[in-house]
Amino acid sequence: MGNGVGNLKHCFAGDGGEVSRRRHEIAVYISDPMDEGLGHSFCYVRPDPSSKTNPFSSSDDSCSSTTSSSITTAFLTISGASISANTSTPLSTALVDLGPYMEKAAAFESSPFFSSIPLQPIPRSSISSVRSGPVPGISGVISGPVERGFLSGPIERSFTSGPLDNHELHRFKPKSKKSKLVRNFKKLMSNSNGGNCLSSEGSFGNDVIDEEDEGIESLMAENVQWAQGKAGEDRVHVVISEEHGLIFVGIYDGFNGPDATDFLLQNLYTNVFKELKGVLWNERPETKNTTVPLVINHCDVLKGLSEGLRKTEMSYLEISDLMLKENPELALMGSCVLVMLMKGTDVYLMNVGDSRAVLGQKQECDHSIAKEEALYKALSDRKHNLHPLQLTLDHSTSVTEEVVRIKKEHPDDACAIKNDRVKGSLKVTRAFGTGFLKNPKWNDAILEAFQIEYVGTSPYINCIPSVQHHRLSPRDKLLILSSDGLFQYFTNEEAVSEVETFMSIFPDGDPAQHLIEQVIFKAANKAGMNFHELLDIPQGQRRMYHDDVCIIVISFDGRIWQSSI
Repeated sequence: MGNGVGNLKHCFAGDGGEVSRRRHEIAVYISDPMDEGLGHSFCYVRPDPSSKTNPFSSSDDSCSSTTSSSITTAFLTISGASISANTSTPLSTALVDLGPYMEKAAAFESSPFFSSIPLQPIPRSSISSVRSGPVPGISGVISGPVERGFLSGPIERSFTSGPLDNHELHRFKPKSKKSKLVRNFKKLMSNSNGGNCLSSEGSFGNDVIDEEDEGIESLMAENVQWAQGKAGEDRVHVVISEEHGLIFVGIYDGFNGPDATDFLLQNLYTNVFKELKGVLWNERPETKNTTVPLVINHCDVLKGLSEGLRKTEMSYLEISDLMLKENPELALMGSCVLVMLMKGTDVYLMNVGDSRAVLGQKQECDHSIAKEEALYKALSDRKHNLHPLQLTLDHSTSVTEEVVRIKKEHPDDACAIKNDRVKGSLKVTRAFGTGFLKNPKWNDAILEAFQIEYVGTSPYINCIPSVQHHRLSPRDKLLILSSDGLFQYFTNEEAVSEVETFMSIFPDGDPAQHLIEQVIFKAANKAGMNFHELLDIPQGQRRMYHDDVCIIVISFDGRIWQSSI
């Protein structure tokens, strides 16, 4: 998994002469195996981009339903990155030593068409041209060179170093028996019989296979690509079915422990998949893997997403209740949820909490503006033509409507919102899990230091998602999906502009990794440190300066990342 000098020294963006000149200098500073504990940068490259049809060929954008057909998804490449601020915490339900799996705060695995590489800070003593990036700033956009904190990511490496290969980037490899034990052990959380699943040898018996496992195995037998990763308490999950023309992205921003996010990672996609079978596609019972066109009702798709989440949380809370005496901390753990489902030009969003989906749109021309004024504006704003459109709703005490709702639901509790938090404890007003804010019994079970003064029996927070359907148009250029760690330092407009500017200078760069870099730069600057000084702070302590962050950037334009395919 670790990369050697021979591969790394060729992998920095820039013109050929500059890269060639720097090879020896870079090799001097990079000789150790890559550390995977900080985070990962990853990308998905479509296996056959030449087969991509025009996603905007249909002129009907006003219909409330559409027909499933052979039209492919409206993207070429997905860029992702994540960074951990928290330490790695073992599952509270772990009954055995899980070994090296739990040693790292960040991890990533995927199927073959994903490529990933651990985030690696550029060495302090490296030459300035590497540290600041190969392309100087453009006048009017950036005052100086683009400052970079991490080595180039997988998209950029494929552009500068040739095709992606197994020696240079990380790809999925079959897991050992020990890893299989880890995966099966996680499934304990989704089995209502709890500890009865263990055999006398302390490992899972061969009969511990349920219908969900069989469904996933059947799904993976189809033309499906997948990736999943963790960064501290955050989890990211991507599933791409070229056969059905579907993309599923889940970002789970956990708190108080990893069990809730791990449960979401293992179960939410499966439950959503079950709900949407027959809604987004049909299969002929007599002919396996043969899809049948059907009319898609967007409301039914959104209901399927909501129902999949409802069933997932119901299972988690039932298991938490069964294990309340042995593992009361399960009642503390929770997660924000952000899910994006894309089929063709239809994008479906579901969120609980404060993670966001932000679309970068090109503004429509204002024909009332004089030609001279329009020309001047186009020249002055030539690098910032996109404007943000938030497709999700925040659920936090920063939203007046959410605060009013909670106070209305708890008229006898003057402290329902205290210190700008729900019961003085939680900033978000909706979340997965978090049983101690939903049932007084679960609140009484946790340690007294974490208990709240529960008034009545009504839940203080819920897991009712906001859902949204959006039909992509030629104006839509990119979509940013991220946990709230990004938006602690960026407004929606700043995030979109940052990606747009970066891609105009580095057309074959990794925009998600760039956003992660900028979060660290901003957090370090706010604390009066430099980039490396902040990363020198151990995980756990570094959580005081920035959150775990997971980011996905999807391009709908086609020109972005064209060279990397």
